[in-house]
Amino acid sequence: MEILPQLIINSLIAGSIYAILAMSFNFIFSATKFFNFVHGSYALIAGYAVFYFSKTLGLPVFPAVVIGILVAGASGFIFDKLINLPLRIRKSTNTVKLVASIGLFTIIQAFVAILFTSQFQTLSNASSNQKIYQISSAVFTQTQLIMFVSAALIFIGLIILLKFTLFGKAINALSDDEEVAKIVGINTNKIISYVFLIGAGLAGWAGILVGFDTGIEPTMGLHLFLKAVIAAVVGGMGSVGGAFLGAFLLGFAENFGIWKISGEWKDAIAFGLLIIFLLFRPSGIIKK
Repeated sequence: MEILPQLIINSLIAGSIYAILAMSFNFIFSATKFFNFVHGSYALIAGYAVFYFSKTLGLPVFPAVVIGILVAGASGFIFDKLINLPLRIRKSTNTVKLVASIGLFTIIQAFVAILFTSQFQTLSNASSNQKIYQISSAVFTQTQLIMFVSAALIFIGLIILLKFTLFGKAINALSDDEEVAKIVGINTNKIISYVFLIGAGLAGWAGILVGFDTGIEPTMGLHLFLKAVIAAVVGGMGSVGGAFLGAFLLGFAENFGIWKISGEWKDAIAFGLLIIFLLFRPSGIIKK
């Protein structure tokens, strides 16, 4: 049973990354009501932005990370202004918006591969030597600790934003009924643009953490997007708290699911959990 503490730690680490991605995905979904396939690309863009500024240009880690988050947030803002906003004005269906986001995701992935090649890259050399912590027989790194703390702080921050600020109340009004929100004077397009800015920045932070922990590659966006969607659906679409719970449930299901079997089954376990919830509790853990 000495492996049990390590399984718990691994589950918390995976759940933390899934939580950041799922919460940011649900944050955007609550305002837009469509599956933004580009969401995984925000993590990809931020990771490679840090790689470029820290390793190619030689900037210190902290400024490179800040720039990476800003670049990811700006990419979400630009995506909304250039693609999503015109589609909203034309009252395009969510299917059309989904197809457009898939097209942009493909372009971004190919563009990153052209610029940086498809070779696996790591950000860890750009930082100082990481501290190693131990609890019982389980070990984890400083980056992994930051992942868990970040997930908790982002959860608290988003809850405060949505519950106790005028901006959050405007998002909730938009989520309930966009037309009514317009009638009462809310600039819905402006709110959605800011939502994309914040959500993309948070997804970018998740991508940066993944880059320091394991590394980055041009195809990582799809994997991260799928795990974010699974966690969001399991937790409850549009619910930040649901996304947080769903992400950790997914992390524990994956890591304990491969306790006695091959790690190649991890994705199958994740999608199996998704199917179970779609069949028996499609509203997720917390119904929005």
